Amino acid sequence: MNNPFEQISAAFADEYRVNLSIERLDGSIMLTLSNDTGIVAKRLISKAQRNDPVRLRRVIDSIRLGLAIELGENPMPLLAAMTGEARRFATVGVAN
Repeated sequence: MNNPFEQISAAFADEYRVNLSIERLDGSIMLTLSNDTGIVAKRLISKAQRNDPVRLRRVIDSIRLGLAIELGENPMPLLAAMTGEARRFATVGVAN
């Protein structure tokens, strides 16, 4: 999936209603996640973040981590996954 809008939507659609809107003339978008009780999160995603697959993955992971903390869930599985992914990218970078 190469479309960043689809990637963002797919990352959160199972749990939230996802709304993406152009926020600024520089290409930044506003991500709004909501559920039956209202807005759960709003995050600004820059054009640079949106157009770089690695940065976009980090933004998505960061939002998931923030939501887990805000909702009182255990963030450790997310942190472990994020750390493992960072190590894998570092290893791939060193090997090349």
